[in-house]
Amino acid sequence: MMKNIYTVSQVNQYIKNMFTQDFMLSRIYVRGEVSNCKYHPKGHIYFSLKDESGSISCILFAGNRKGLPFRMQDGQQVAVFGSISVYERDGTYQLYAREIVLDGAGILAQRFQELKEELEEMGMFAPEYKQPIPAFAKKIGIVTAPSGAAVRDIIHIAKRRNPYIELILSPALVQGAEAAPSIVKALERIQKEDVDVIIVGRGGGSMEDLWAFNEEEVARAIFDCPIPVISAVGHETDTTIADYVADLRAPTPSAAAELAVYDCRAVKDEMETRRQRLKREINRQTAIRKMRLSQEYEVFRRLHPGTRIAEKRKRLADLEMRIREGMDIKIQRQRQRLAVQIETFSGLSPVSRLNQGYAFVQDETRHAVRTTGQVRQGDRLTLYVTDGTIHTIVERIKKNDDGDQRNL
Repeated sequence: MMKNIYTVSQVNQYIKNMFTQDFMLSRIYVRGEVSNCKYHPKGHIYFSLKDESGSISCILFAGNRKGLPFRMQDGQQVAVFGSISVYERDGTYQLYAREIVLDGAGILAQRFQELKEELEEMGMFAPEYKQPIPAFAKKIGIVTAPSGAAVRDIIHIAKRRNPYIELILSPALVQGAEAAPSIVKALERIQKEDVDVIIVGRGGGSMEDLWAFNEEEVARAIFDCPIPVISAVGHETDTTIADYVADLRAPTPSAAAELAVYDCRAVKDEMETRRQRLKREINRQTAIRKMRLSQEYEVFRRLHPGTRIAEKRKRLADLEMRIREGMDIKIQRQRQRLAVQIETFSGLSPVSRLNQGYAFVQDETRHAVRTTGQVRQGDRLTLYVTDGTIHTIVERIKKNDDGDQRNL
């Protein structure tokens, strides 16, 4: 009778546990050539690694593709970091990749990535530590090789933009084993020259050629520099640790010169534009102030005591003239009324009657004699006529036949 019979799944699970318990297989680097590389629609990458005598199946899940700096293709030599485990369903083992770098250059890329992550965790790439690049630098320091295209490009661009700029070169090795210490010493020297900004860089090259700018000592020297630093290493597609640590990254040395040196002509044009704008604004503000001053002067003039007195005087003169005109009209009317009354009274005046042949008679007591009953025979009477008086003596008194008394 057969004993200890296991299912396929049990065997596969047992083998998987053996792989899992092996520490070396949980963290392993495997180097080889990429073959049968396929990108799954869900983002996974399936491929095999092979060498002269064997191959191993590999998979990179979509969640781990974030750190992959290149597109995988058949024939590439790569180094894969991950763990080896059993796929229970098929009973096959495979390498589950977590990181993939190109071999050779890939080793450098891995060192680059590790240092980048370390310095980033220390905060050396943080924006708050970046110093602003002065807009109008007068003295610029250059840390690069004394001969080469980089320094020539920087000098050419700088002098074209501003012929008055002062450039100070602090020469350094930019390639090889001694490059990193040389760059650090050149940075220390240039800081003593009282420059406004420093350009650190070199021309293009391979990753190995640019590696000095990926060294930690260079990164720390740039980070600790009290003067703003512009990194200009290689071409636009090249990126180094120095680019992350510097206060500003320029894609090329020529671009660094353009960023560090202000364009005199552009500044002059801008100054002229602003001068014209300022002049227009001054004229506009002057016109506004003059108008306001004129308005305030008019208000002040109206409220000034002299103006108010003058207005009162004018009003008084107007009132006086109106009173005079009113008085003249009233006097004229009164004169007209007086003339009418004089005319009326002249018709009633005794003198007017005298002119008509009548006489005014008074007795000796100077009373007017109006009737015959007021006098007696022998009384002396005075008769007033137009041109004088007549004194007479009453000789006879005769009443009217009708017996009524009549005025004399």
